[in-house]
Amino acid sequence: MYKHLTVFMVAFLFVLLLASNANASYSVVHLNTTVILNTSNTAQVNEVLTVYVSNYSVKQYETDRDALNLSLSTWQGLIGPELTQHILNSHSGVYGFKFLPGPLAPTDFGGGYANLYMTYYVKQVQLSRRIAPRVIQYTFNDSVFNFGHSLSGEYLYPNTTFTIIAPRGAKIISIYPLPDSPSVGFSDSYKNVTEFSWYNQEPLSKFTFQYDLDTSLGFEINEFLYNTYNSKLFPIYLAILVIVIVIIGVLLAIKKWR
Repeated sequence: MYKHLTVFMVAFLFVLLLASNANASYSVVHLNTTVILNTSNTAQVNEVLTVYVSNYSVKQYETDRDALNLSLSTWQGLIGPELTQHILNSHSGVYGFKFLPGPLAPTDFGGGYANLYMTYYVKQVQLSRRIAPRVIQYTFNDSVFNFGHSLSGEYLYPNTTFTIIAPRGAKIISIYPLPDSPSVGFSDSYKNVTEFSWYNQEPLSKFTFQYDLDTSLGFEINEFLYNTYNSKLFPIYLAILVIVIVIIGVLLAIKKWR
């Protein structure tokens, strides 16, 4: 009798332990996704997911936060599908990924709020083409969106802020839908503005973000050297350069002997 009671108590405690993890209550309050564009067509993405942790889940959250070996997939099981990369190139994935669950800020009525931070890099977030000798046009690649999906296309989740930060000096050519912030500036093509934000449930199915960027002489030289180095004709260019250097050396030697 005692043996059966002991087994029953152990099994009961084990079930309670599983239930405490499974029933941990985390409610997503807000998502902030910021994409920082650069001239190499890659982008740094910073995301902050704010969650409300119920009063009876506070200890569980703090325990999970202290367990540094918990993977992102484990946290996704706790938080839900909202905890994911929302800018994603299906062909190249992401790199330089970092994830950090922030400290809990308690409230007066129990429970608390916490921020979950993600930062990573994505390739081919935009496409580029040279439209003038020293002007490059960049177009945002809307296929990298990984927000809400519907029959009509992508859309922002409720309580979501999506922000794009363009390189300094960018001249906006086309933008749709109009950003919620800044709320003014359309008439002068958002002159001197590089940060744009869209809010709750904005449709993204026809999203357009295009800008021109003047390049410096140094950028052109670096681009030429990079393209030359990566060209299939590089061995030929190198051989020509060596021949030219040898000819110049011979001519200088002959001049010196005279």
